[in-house]
Amino acid sequence: MKFGLHTGYWKAGPPAGMAEAVTWADAHGLDSVWTAEAYGSDALTPLAWWGATTSQIRLATGIAQMAARTPTATAMAALTLDHLSGGRFVLGLGASGPQVVEGWYGQPYAKPLARTREYIAIIRDVLRRENPVTAPGPSYPLPLPDDAAGATGQGKSLRSTVHPLRADLPIHLAAQGPRNTALAAEIADGWLPAFLSPSMDGEARALLADGFAIRDGALRPSAEFEVCASVPLAVAGSVDEAVDLLRPHIALYAGGMGSATANFHREAMARLGYAEALAEVAARYAEGDRAAAAQAVPRELVLEIGLAGTPADIASQLVRWEESCVTTLVLQTDPRALPALGGVLGGAHRSG
Repeated sequence: MKFGLHTGYWKAGPPAGMAEAVTWADAHGLDSVWTAEAYGSDALTPLAWWGATTSQIRLATGIAQMAARTPTATAMAALTLDHLSGGRFVLGLGASGPQVVEGWYGQPYAKPLARTREYIAIIRDVLRRENPVTAPGPSYPLPLPDDAAGATGQGKSLRSTVHPLRADLPIHLAAQGPRNTALAAEIADGWLPAFLSPSMDGEARALLADGFAIRDGALRPSAEFEVCASVPLAVAGSVDEAVDLLRPHIALYAGGMGSATANFHREAMARLGYAEALAEVAARYAEGDRAAAAQAVPRELVLEIGLAGTPADIASQLVRWEESCVTTLVLQTDPRALPALGGVLGGAHRSG
């Protein structure tokens, strides 16, 4: 099993110590560094900036929101970063949620699975560069139909002027629901789960198998499919102390993201058997009492989906992950904690 570093969402500015952490991760053999975007910093610019100081580590978006860019714009950014990094870029995509898609990007959220299929198909066409790119839509028709609102009728099919370094540049798909997970196995090169637990490994493998059964033979074989799971991690003097450090992070996702009726993060954690407790977290968050929301996060849930304690505690907790379908654990942690984990991470990867 490999390890990656997740740089997380920016707050008022760049996360303290992250540039140094990326350099450390590259020097100590971590597999990948991942960037996120919501409605503040974007996911691509930090990869170009931080990635310029690295030489080995893979540079990945986790995730680039599909609503933020057209498929062709995303493909342009991907092939550019892949060239500049010498073939180290991984395109992680996700649909985000209706609050962000409709509230920030001003686009309809309906039919996210169908839009995802269209989006990835267009990116693959751009990267293959076999023909001028065309797409029937309905979400991303190319060229724009002559009878579309505001169209001049002068659009034409185009092919990228830049030859991609890798026509099979890896595309990973973020998914938390069952149908999305199967879709990742069908059309992508990797799955990016969040709030996954090794206790759900059997269910995860079954969903992936459903997608593999109808996977296009032209894609990478299923044996090369990656599962890069984001896992919150806190290093402290004891497990309980570290659990308390992670509670606010989990409360934010369970209560502060999405809406009362559409919070995919909370739904994923609820499937682990914590629906009642998470409803309490959401209620306290809605009241504005973030401290109470954090305290309502069960200790057991934190340890189901996270890593917490001393380096020795974390080493013992990693055993159950090594037996799961996860190929890479993407660590969400204070970047200044990484050096303390050097012995635990064991360079590039651990056996398992």
